[in-house]
Amino acid sequence: MHPPLTLHRHPMCAEIIEEFQKCHLDHPVKKFFGECTDLKIKLDRCFRQEKALKRKANFEESKKFKEQLLAYKREIAETNQE
Repeated sequence: MHPPLTLHRHPMCAEIIEEFQKCHLDHPVKKFFGECTDLKIKLDRCFRQEKALKRKANFEESKKFKEQLLAYKREIAETNQE
């Protein structure tokens, strides 16, 4: 199974998505017997790479947010002590 194949949600994999959809249109019966399997494997790999990049970006963003939150907590603690 794969996520919805919308090009705007997966810009890194746009070419492979188009090829995969074309394969399904060109081979309506053969697709059930593995005609498009190679493209499906490429698509899965591309989705994994895309997800890994998003995961890394989200992790970096969360680290920045945690640092800001800790700085804010320290600031609040300092003002409460005074």
